[in-house]
Amino acid sequence: MIKRIILHWSAGRYYPSNFERKYYHYLIDCGGNITSGIYSPKDNENCQDGKYAAHTGGGNTGAIGVCFCSMYGFRSPTQIGDYPITKVQFEAGMKFCAQLCNQYGLEILPSTVMTHYEFGKANPKTTSFGKIDITYIPPYSWVKKDDVGSFIRSKIRWYKENL
Repeated sequence: MIKRIILHWSAGRYYPSNFERKYYHYLIDCGGNITSGIYSPKDNENCQDGKYAAHTGGGNTGAIGVCFCSMYGFRSPTQIGDYPITKVQFEAGMKFCAQLCNQYGLEILPSTVMTHYEFGKANPKTTSFGKIDITYIPPYSWVKKDDVGSFIRSKIRWYKENL
């Protein structure tokens, strides 16, 4: 059963690579186009067979991995690199996550829609602890690190109400 969506950035460039497609169910390029990964969300219902998208250490079972192809070279909000998340990309991702919430019957809560950073922070004994995706949204640079998840959930709620 699918129980949550975990959002990521690839720390890569603007278009999904074959390598990235192994780790995420859906990848969003800089123009807002969505590419499916090698594994389907159903593959993550049971991760015991080793055939699943391993996007979140300690949190893959029942989780859909959605990734923004971006943020290569990110060091800090003042050093964002040459591939920042674009506004078109971000908004397309929020709309797509709203569609996924509808498709899988997910309420939009911190326990069901979260960033990789939030998952790691809540699960410090996993390999996800210390991950920085997503702690900064270039088109909305005023959103503080610990408010990014709430901002994302509010955007997804808006899209869900306006689909």
